[in-house]
Amino acid sequence: MTMIYLSLGSNVERHKHIAAGLDALARMLGELQISSVYESKAVGFEGSNFFNLVVGAETVLSIAELSENLKRIEDNNGRKRNGPKFSPRTLDIDILTYGDFVGIESGIELPRAEITKNAFVLLPMAEIAPHAKHPQLLQTYAQLWSEYDQSSQQLWVIDFMWSGRKISQAQ
Repeated sequence: MTMIYLSLGSNVERHKHIAAGLDALARMLGELQISSVYESKAVGFEGSNFFNLVVGAETVLSIAELSENLKRIEDNNGRKRNGPKFSPRTLDIDILTYGDFVGIESGIELPRAEITKNAFVLLPMAEIAPHAKHPQLLQTYAQLWSEYDQSSQQLWVIDFMWSGRKISQAQ
């Protein structure tokens, strides 16, 4: 079993698509570690605010198999792949890390660069895996978050219910 971390994001029917993504991931991977759900402004384009979170799980799937399954989940949630890179999303699921793998596999570069570039990825990562180490930088996610320019991107925790339980609560 390999420990993986995935980021989820949506700015179109956000509650519906994040919940559907979590449902599909739980069916595929079993037990999930789930961060709080954060709301943030769109990055790279003008658009509605996003909901973002990070989940951790263990898998026996290869990187290619995992990627195929994640694309299928996105497609089942109305993901359009012919638009610009920075555009509204019904559901976006990215592999952040796959164990300690560093490199390119099946066209996917891991660990994903967004981990250290975007607060909406790094903060939830530091929340659910504070003592885990970034496989390339070899610093913990808590250390990386403490060194991050936290004024560069605004984000805030929102109330979010999934599967009959509150997974995040606004402060």
